[in-house]
Amino acid sequence: MHTEFLMGNEAIALGALAAGVNVVCGYPGTPSSEVLETVAKRKTEHTYVEWSVNEKAAMELAAGAAYSGARALVTMKQVGLNVASDPLMSLEYVGVKGGMVIEWAQDECIQCGVCETRCPFDVDVRANMRRAKKIFGY
Repeated sequence: MHTEFLMGNEAIALGALAAGVNVVCGYPGTPSSEVLETVAKRKTEHTYVEWSVNEKAAMELAAGAAYSGARALVTMKQVGLNVASDPLMSLEYVGVKGGMVIEWAQDECIQCGVCETRCPFDVDVRANMRRAKKIFGY
């Protein structure tokens, strides 16, 4: 049996590939960059990967792909979801025919630059990693 030590984002990327993801896009920014980078390194010929010009463009690309029947994954960091909120809200009305996962990565808020005080969310990293493993089956 092949054993590999991975970061959480790498495991999410490999799980998405194992699940047959067709489109992976995002806007670069820690802590979400490793997902797209890992997919780009290990993708098959049936997987399209793109660094988008911003989070809104990434969300629109993933939504369009999922609407047309593809399996899509879009990645962004916490504040990027604000930029992508317009297409996200429209997606509620349109829906998808394939599948779409939004990987919204949040820092632990110690030095994240957005939260200068304690983050308002109670972040349980291990529980989040278990949920991600269960969702992606990797």
